[in-house]
Amino acid sequence: MHTLYMKEKAFSLRGRFSIQDEAGHDAYHIEGSFMKLPKSFSVTNRDGEEVAEITKKTFSFRPVFYVEAAGQSFEIIKEFTFFKDRYTINSDQFEVTGDWWDVDFEVLQQGKRIGRVQKKWISWTDQYIIEVEDEAMEELLIALVVAIDCVKAEESSNSTSFID
Repeated sequence: MHTLYMKEKAFSLRGRFSIQDEAGHDAYHIEGSFMKLPKSFSVTNRDGEEVAEITKKTFSFRPVFYVEAAGQSFEIIKEFTFFKDRYTINSDQFEVTGDWWDVDFEVLQQGKRIGRVQKKWISWTDQYIIEVEDEAMEELLIALVVAIDCVKAEESSNSTSFID
């Protein structure tokens, strides 16, 4: 098992940030599209190879994000609710247990834990601790964390705007 750390930059217009390994070296880079539809985020490894992509569905009554990573595709969909926000992750390959909206969850594949994600609460920007137990699923875990962060950012920007 090893640990990765994702720290989003607070004032980045493009949504550009990186994920560091335990030694503090950049392991992955995330870059969001700027002034482009559909909004998307690309995840690249140290060698500059794209390993995952997150894309927001452009025209939809509810937020939908498509994620492709580690040869798998899944989507995150906001459900219609009146009180507390609820989201669904559609995937046949893995399941997320715990409170993923508050970013404290485990990712399971066929009942076996492949990783755990926690949000560090006392910090200037959002920081996530990603514990990788199955290295073959590392890119999927990273894409999942970035996608969840995108969904949360989208939701907070919609709640502070006059037009939804």
